[in-house]
Amino acid sequence: MARHFHKELEKLKKMILSLGAMVEERVRRAGSAVMEKDAVIAEEIIRSDFEIDEMEVEIEEECLKIMALHQPVAIDLRFLIAVIKINNDLERIADETVNIAQRIKTMVKDKPANIAFDYEPMTAEVEKMLKLSLDALVNMDVDMAFKVVTMDDEVDDIHRQVYQLIREEIKQYPDQVAFFINFYLISRHLERIADHATNISEEVIYLIEGEIVRHAAY
Repeated sequence: MARHFHKELEKLKKMILSLGAMVEERVRRAGSAVMEKDAVIAEEIIRSDFEIDEMEVEIEEECLKIMALHQPVAIDLRFLIAVIKINNDLERIADETVNIAQRIKTMVKDKPANIAFDYEPMTAEVEKMLKLSLDALVNMDVDMAFKVVTMDDEVDDIHRQVYQLIREEIKQYPDQVAFFINFYLISRHLERIADHATNISEEVIYLIEGEIVRHAAY
């Protein structure tokens, strides 16, 4: 029975890592859509969202089945709780890439404004945070998980810069408010992806150390 139980846990780990890889790819493609203002990539992201949703449900059902059949304790129970939460965060990240894609599709229809802001550093930082959070899970690396948590401040700073920039641009070009709002919301969606990557890292810390670190001062 114990051997079968651990096989199921290993299968579940592979499932969550597979979902993580799919979501990583969505985030990379969303970053490309932002940089290139590519409505084709944006549409592909939107159309493929059902794949993430289906896998998220499958993973949750698998977790609940294992909990009901085996009544795990200690580290095994923490693993299942962490997977349920990470699963949810990954699905939410995928939702944010869909939101970004929808913004891109709307923006390319509008007359592009000449705005002096490069999203590449923000998208690169968000992609790095997600990758490191999943690497921390694979390697059970608590130091890497803490590193992701500290990186969130940088993304927040960039988000605030975008907000200030958009305020000034709207004052100068009030006829392009819709474009600027969509431009700002891309920043908001990227900032939310960073938040979810941080959540994943916090769950990894919980899994390894058994300590809940949400809302803690790092």
